[in-house]
Amino acid sequence: MANNKPQQEAAYLCVTCGTQHAASPEPPAACAICCDSRQFVGLDGQKWTTLQELRAKHTNTFVLEEPGIHSIHTEPAFGIGERAFLIQTPRMNILWDCISLINERTILKVRELGGVDAIAISHPHYYTTMVEWSVAFGNVPIYIHEADRKWVQRPHPNVRFWAGEMWKLGDGLMLIHTPGHFDGYQVLLWEGGAAEEGALFCGDQPQVCMDINWLSFMYSYPNYIPLGPQTVNKIVCTLEPLKFDRIYGAFPKRTVWHNAKEILRASAERYLRAISGEGAAEAATSNAI
Repeated sequence: MANNKPQQEAAYLCVTCGTQHAASPEPPAACAICCDSRQFVGLDGQKWTTLQELRAKHTNTFVLEEPGIHSIHTEPAFGIGERAFLIQTPRMNILWDCISLINERTILKVRELGGVDAIAISHPHYYTTMVEWSVAFGNVPIYIHEADRKWVQRPHPNVRFWAGEMWKLGDGLMLIHTPGHFDGYQVLLWEGGAAEEGALFCGDQPQVCMDINWLSFMYSYPNYIPLGPQTVNKIVCTLEPLKFDRIYGAFPKRTVWHNAKEILRASAERYLRAISGEGAAEAATSNAI
């Protein structure tokens, strides 16, 4: 006799980028985020996993970066390998960017640190399991720029889209729209970070390089597609009026600890020289600000 019992649905995660999709009986045919030219489908083809499987093989590590800021990253690395940040201000806690793994140990640790009042994410490559995080901490809002609405793979009422150039979260925290890597790209400024000198959380844009004295700008990092000069100049002009001395990048240990504004200016100049073909040799051999 045929088994007509319906298959249980699961919210599948793309193994390459870590994005969780809406629940379905079978894995989706493809991950739209990885099929885009800014990302890629793995060399072995599209692969899927579930949060349950991820919890069995991975764990999260918390790092105190400075008073009021913990980074959270997954070991062994999963998806793109980014880190999330829990930012603790006197009046609210913000989760910046997101990682796929959320488990009981992580929830308990975050609750010990005061929980989460809101979530904000730089761009679609880090949406991961943002809905799971929101639900785990009382259905807190997830702030994403309206221009990236189409990239949300698991729609949910907790996702709040905002429009415009700046969105104030409160207590010295604000989102700034800096389109480039994605149309709705956003960075987060905490005025109280870096001992009141200001900390900028920028995800991939600008990207903190392996040499943390430099930053870079790309439309696609894995496919080596640069951003054009007009876009880079606009990003720099948007960030220039802000007060910050520190930049937290997407990946563990990728932090510009001091003189971030000067490093931003010098890095943009070096980048623009390199893509123009003028002074490329000088740009390639320069190792210090």
